[in-house]
Amino acid sequence: MRIDYQHVDVVQDSRPILKDVNFQAEQGEFIYLVGKVGTGKSSLLKTFYGELDVKTGSARVLDYEMTKIKRRHIPTLRKRLGIVFQDFQLLNDRTVKSNLDFVLRVTGWRKKSERNQRINEVLTQVGMTEKADKMPYQLSGGEQQCICIARAILNHPDIILADEATGNLDKENGRRAAHLLYDISKKGTTVILSTHNEDLIQEFPGIVYRCGEGRLEECTDNYCPHLGPLDIESDSIEENMNENN
Repeated sequence: MRIDYQHVDVVQDSRPILKDVNFQAEQGEFIYLVGKVGTGKSSLLKTFYGELDVKTGSARVLDYEMTKIKRRHIPTLRKRLGIVFQDFQLLNDRTVKSNLDFVLRVTGWRKKSERNQRINEVLTQVGMTEKADKMPYQLSGGEQQCICIARAILNHPDIILADEATGNLDKENGRRAAHLLYDISKKGTTVILSTHNEDLIQEFPGIVYRCGEGRLEECTDNYCPHLGPLDIESDSIEENMNENN
């Protein structure tokens, strides 16, 4: 079990956001968090990476009990997580390659040759090799989100947390980002995607949790009553993206 929450209350600024949360995530699962703005999706994700403290129930993320975790251990936990933000959070004063290299350097990759190899691997995986020397402002929103996904997988994370990763994108680019994340989950990484775009669930089926009225409810059967492997095109992600460019 990569995440196991039992009877957890999510609180922000002394205000209860979600009560009695029960949530589980296994290796390779693709999980949606759905619900209206302000219902607690982002707050729940923040507890997974230690941005919000957990003080009730049992809250295990990977090897850490979040009700007892020491602040000095949170950076080590975060090295095993990939986080994709809605607003990209790329460094606008450096190229795509330099953005990715910065992450690798601060997470302990000392050899430049190994960093370059890993950067090329992730850019290939998201179909963005030709954008390595571009500045973020030279990229479309969809391209920037692909770079953010590449950044999230640099350190081979056990879990990717994607907070409204499709929220600022048009329909096609949102689908493209979801397709990338779905493909990553099939390689064994647990992916948790909060989203308003519930249409994605039919194309990329997964486990569904809904936030609302202070509660978190698992409601997969409402969306995917016969959850099973998705028959998607055999083309690579890069080929699909090149066709759309």
